[in-house]
Amino acid sequence: MDGTLLAILSGRDRPGVTASLFEALRHIQCEVVDIQQIVVRGRLVLAVLLGLQASDVSDTRAAIHAESARLGMEAETVPGARLDRKDPARRRIHVTVMARTLPPAAVAEIARRMAERGCNIDRIRRIASYPVTAVVFEGSGEDIADLRRELSLAAGGLGVDIAVQHAGLDRRGQRLVVMDVDSTLIQDEVIDLLAERAGVQSAVADITARAMAGDLDFAEALRARVALLEGLPVNVIAETAGRIRLTPGARTLCRTLRRLGFRICLVSGGFGEVISPLADQLGVDGMRSNTLEVRDGRLTGRVAGPIIDRWGKRQALEEFANEFGIPRSRTIAIGDGANDLDMLDAAGLGIAFNAKPLVRAAADTALNAPFLDSVLFLLGITREEIEDADADAIGPLP
Repeated sequence: MDGTLLAILSGRDRPGVTASLFEALRHIQCEVVDIQQIVVRGRLVLAVLLGLQASDVSDTRAAIHAESARLGMEAETVPGARLDRKDPARRRIHVTVMARTLPPAAVAEIARRMAERGCNIDRIRRIASYPVTAVVFEGSGEDIADLRRELSLAAGGLGVDIAVQHAGLDRRGQRLVVMDVDSTLIQDEVIDLLAERAGVQSAVADITARAMAGDLDFAEALRARVALLEGLPVNVIAETAGRIRLTPGARTLCRTLRRLGFRICLVSGGFGEVISPLADQLGVDGMRSNTLEVRDGRLTGRVAGPIIDRWGKRQALEEFANEFGIPRSRTIAIGDGANDLDMLDAAGLGIAFNAKPLVRAAADTALNAPFLDSVLFLLGITREEIEDADADAIGPLP
C-alpha cells in the first residue's frame, strides 16, 4: 500500500458511532495503522489513520464523509498523512501535573517548555478530578533529566506539582512502596506528642531546631530528646498512639496499593511502640523504627538498639527490596525530611511529600498537595480505577 488517509470524526457521542464508521470501510482494501478515540463531556473525537492504495483514497474519503453525514458528525480527511516511525533514541515520557485548580497559564507554560526541549506531546489526558485535578502529558524526548529540572523549577511559580518520568513497565510495575511516618504517613511528630505529655515541649523543640540548623546530627538529636522523656509512664505510649492523625488520603493509598499487589513498608525515625498499632490497621508488610527503652513501667530516657537514621532508612529500603525480591528500579520512597534523602535517592522513584526545600530539590518529584493518595496518580492509576477497586472489593483485604 502506497498511500495513507487520516480521518477525524467529531460530534455528539452515542453507542455505535465507531462500529458504523468501520462498517462503511469493510469493503475497502485498507488497513488500520493507528486509531485514537476520546470522549470529553459527551463529545466524541475519533481519529483513524488508514494505509491504502493511493488510487483508493478518493473513494475512501467519499465513504467516510457520507457515513459521517448520516451519523450527524463532522468529518475531516487528510490524504498523505505521515506514518510515525519510532526513534529509539527518543524515550517515551509522562509529565504528570497536579493542582487543586489547574490554570490555563500552567498548561501553556508546561507545553511551551516541553516543546523548547524537543519533547513532542502525543496525548494529554485527565486521570483525576479530585482531591486534585491530575493531567498527564504523554510524549517523547531525549533528555528527561533536563526536562525534569526545568519543570521542577517552574512548578512553584505555576502553583502546580509536576512529575517527569519515563513511561513503561517500571512506572506501573513498581511493587514496593517505603514511607516515612512522621509528617508523611501521619500529620504528627511522635516525639512532640510524647514531649507534650511529659511537659518538655519547649526543650525538645530547641533540640529539633539545633538539629535542623546542622548543629546536631539526627542520632545525637534523637538521644537528647529521648533523654528528656525519662520517667514517663509506659501507659502514655498507648495514649499517644490514640492521638495520631493520619494524613488525608493515607488509607486510600494503602488500600489501593494492597489491592494492586504492592508491598508497603514503613521506616521511621520515631518509635515502633507508638506506630505499630497504626501499621497493623493499614496492613503494612514491614516496619523499621526506633525503640524506647522501658524499665519498671517507665521510660529510661534511652533508645534501645540501633537508631534508624538517614543511612538506616536507605538500608531498610534495600533490605525490604531484597526480602520481597523486587528490583530497586521498581521501588518508591516517600518522605519529607533530610533524614529521608538517602532513601529517596536509593529508590526507583523518590517522592518528596510536603517536604523541606532541600528535600524537594533533591527528590525525583515533589508533591505539595496535602493528599497522600495523590501518589497513585504518579503511577498512572486514575481516580476511576481507585473507585472501581473499592466498588469491586468483597470482604476484607488479605
